[in-house]
Amino acid sequence: MIWNLPNVLTWLRILAIPLVVGLFMIGRDNPGGWEDQAAGALFALAAITDTLDGYLARRFNQITPLGAFLDPVADKLIVTVALVLIVSRDPRWVMVLSAIVIVGREIAVSALREWMAEIGHRAKVAVSGVGKYKTTLQMIGLALLLYRHDIFTLPIYLIGEWLLVAAALLTLVSMVLYLRAAAPYLTQR
Repeated sequence: MIWNLPNVLTWLRILAIPLVVGLFMIGRDNPGGWEDQAAGALFALAAITDTLDGYLARRFNQITPLGAFLDPVADKLIVTVALVLIVSRDPRWVMVLSAIVIVGREIAVSALREWMAEIGHRAKVAVSGVGKYKTTLQMIGLALLLYRHDIFTLPIYLIGEWLLVAAALLTLVSMVLYLRAAAPYLTQR
């Protein structure tokens, strides 16, 4: 069962990370080249597998402990790598602050979920609707920021920037919701 389709998609998302990095780095030496577009498209494809693997695992009853562990790890890896790449090329405060908020929240919520699981209350901090919207905006925004090139006069990079800022704001909202749900357990003796 560990080599079922959902797990293979998750592994492919992890394997896409060095390819995105390679394309991005090649694109640094060739501004305006196809490499940025390929990096953005590959990231978008990897983001789609994030939705697809979970759906397939539930639909065909192929949920495995490995998949349950690996899926969030793959998500956090690809998002963090994309944020580092983008900030390396665009170190403006809005990009840096958005990256700090997103990565910081991921660390805090992961630790909170782990602790809540230890005390038997993991379900209290399960993924929320706000978290899913945040992830959607974040993945689309990052793909557009990596892609960089306008499409039919649409300012792709600017749209990606706005989506990333919106995702960072939703990141803060979702973290507050998770902390509120965990507050009764955090304040116990």
